[in-house]
Amino acid sequence: MIDKQEDMHFRVLRLLQENPEMSQRQIAQELGVSLGSTNYCLRAIVEKGLVKVKNFRNSDNKKAYAYFLTPKGISEKTALTTRFLKRKIQEYELLKAEIESLKADLD
Repeated sequence: MIDKQEDMHFRVLRLLQENPEMSQRQIAQELGVSLGSTNYCLRAIVEKGLVKVKNFRNSDNKKAYAYFLTPKGISEKTALTTRFLKRKIQEYELLKAEIESLKADLD
């Protein structure tokens, strides 16, 4: 379960670093998750001090938010990236072995 939570935090931090003015709705759509999950994740990373939230008025004169990674957030994103990459390489190696095994079965 921690891997899924870590992956979500990693993906949100990555998106926010690229575009701090993304709305929660845009983040949810980009990640293919619910708005509630996105809100929960954002609250958690703000609480951990990984992201600061700033209010601003957007062009429609509505209140909007910008999410900025803190130095702690940048450091955590680097650590999450490393762990994420290790897990994905492991998954790739396992999948590659399974594919080779299936190919051998066909021959």
